[in-house]
Amino acid sequence: MQQRERLGSRLGFILLSAGCAIGIGNVWKFPYMAGQHGGGAFVLFYIFFLIALGLPIMTMEFAVGRASQKSPVMAYQALEKPGQKWHIHGYLAMIGNYLLMMFYTSVAGWMLHYFYLTASGGFVGATPEQVAARFPEMLSQPLVTGGWMVVVVLVGFGVCSFGLQNGLERVTKAMMIALLAIMVVLAFNSIGMDGAAEGLAFYLKPDFGRMLEIGVGTTIVGAMNQAFFTLSLGIGAMAIFGSYIGKGRALLGEAINVAVLDTFVAITAGLIIFPACFSFGVAADSGPRLIFITLPNIFNNIPLGRLWGSLFFVFMSFAAFSTVLAVFENIISCCMDL
Repeated sequence: MQQRERLGSRLGFILLSAGCAIGIGNVWKFPYMAGQHGGGAFVLFYIFFLIALGLPIMTMEFAVGRASQKSPVMAYQALEKPGQKWHIHGYLAMIGNYLLMMFYTSVAGWMLHYFYLTASGGFVGATPEQVAARFPEMLSQPLVTGGWMVVVVLVGFGVCSFGLQNGLERVTKAMMIALLAIMVVLAFNSIGMDGAAEGLAFYLKPDFGRMLEIGVGTTIVGAMNQAFFTLSLGIGAMAIFGSYIGKGRALLGEAINVAVLDTFVAITAGLIIFPACFSFGVAADSGPRLIFITLPNIFNNIPLGRLWGSLFFVFMSFAAFSTVLAVFENIISCCMDL
């Protein structure tokens, strides 16, 4: 039997698992979902579902991985009793990982393209309307979006080819620490803008009247979906990291560490986005394009904006790429086990 690889440190495990959870779901999807679903009330329900559903399910996924010492496809086969059908979910998890990669590698490519545009001065002197037009323009160019996606895939497999400790753990540690640092700096910058108070109130103060207008069911279901999406639950993505946890660690404790780090990033992303939205008159409910319209406008209007913008989008790429690497590891490990 092939000896299972091990992570070099507990910090490596936490940052790698958090890297899988922390991605564009936190820094891209969470702010626009909060914007579309009324702000503070959505955030409240999101935190509730993280605690009530997210933590127990993540702990269970870790447990499946640690008990089986295998990746998701083989884990259910190793643990199920004769005649049970749990192994079917293992194959569904593998399919889910492939579907997630189609989405994530594409959006990671968008982030790299925006890093290139920002660093090369593509937004310097542009009006808000011109900035807004760049996003649909990018999506209409399949060679641009496809080219960046190919870059993400090649680099992802390149990192994974160096192995668990030398490739995945080392690269993810550096990216996650850099991501956390730059997000805190950008959040302080946004909170200091004119008009930031209104944005903070929208984001952090629950307004149940606004929730009734949008729909109570819509807000609750949106918060629950986001809690699952942000922690990468339901497709066995966390089971693989469970198989790397030693017997001396409490699984619930590790799940709490990952969820706290994940939530910190999501909340901080909102602290960057919403004060800026209200400062520059961008609609908070403008959906998936929110980050691609709001942030370039912010960076155009602050000192050293081109530098901050370049840093932000390179670390947005890190956030997406940390998930790409983690799920690539899942796919590769499944193939090796099979």
